[in-house]
Amino acid sequence: MLYVLLSICCSVIVSIMLKLAKRYHVDVLQAITWNYSTAILLTWVIFKPHFANLNLQAAPVYNFAALGILLPILFVILATSVRLTGIVRTDIAQRLSLFIPILAAGFIFGEVLSPLKLAGIAIGFAAIICSIPWQKGRGGKATSGSWFYLLIVFIGMGVIDVLFKQLATFKAVPYTTSLFLVFVLAFICSLILLIIKIARGKTKFSFPHILIGWALGIANFGNILFYLKGHRGSG
Repeated sequence: MLYVLLSICCSVIVSIMLKLAKRYHVDVLQAITWNYSTAILLTWVIFKPHFANLNLQAAPVYNFAALGILLPILFVILATSVRLTGIVRTDIAQRLSLFIPILAAGFIFGEVLSPLKLAGIAIGFAAIICSIPWQKGRGGKATSGSWFYLLIVFIGMGVIDVLFKQLATFKAVPYTTSLFLVFVLAFICSLILLIIKIARGKTKFSFPHILIGWALGIANFGNILFYLKGHRGSG
């Protein structure tokens, strides 16, 4: 329970930082890019991934690639959702995305879904529908269509969770090593997007963004670390 609470606290810190990004003119993509450099370093130091007997032919390459692309893209969408719908609604969408892996457990991994789990899924969907800002508020058209970002966060986080669970089933590659490789690919993907954005003149490289990204990376990695510990503790 403690790990779950710590994971939620780190997640809220990430959301607060993303919420303040626009106020302090922070380029979210730059912060997200350097966030993954911190995740790579912390994964290396804490989990100590092994590459001695790594068999890339047996590794889930497509799974790595999907996560490496989805993680930075969804992070950008998450930042937009926090800005348009607020921290609370976005965090609700994130937490309720756990119901997608529950569905996947029954339809993909062959686990039996109990009536209690099915009832929980129904309640979860009802909760996210209630959290959607259907009414128009300040911000005009952007606010009225902000439910779309909540839906993407909900589906995206759920899909990412399923992909991570699939990684855990591949015994040929240790899970912590897979996590390290995913962060490396996510960093490369976000760096490519950042270089394209700079080349098109839509942003300029700024050293303070590296520091902001590192701080964001610590909170984001804490969210992942405590989530994994909490998941193992309850398993």
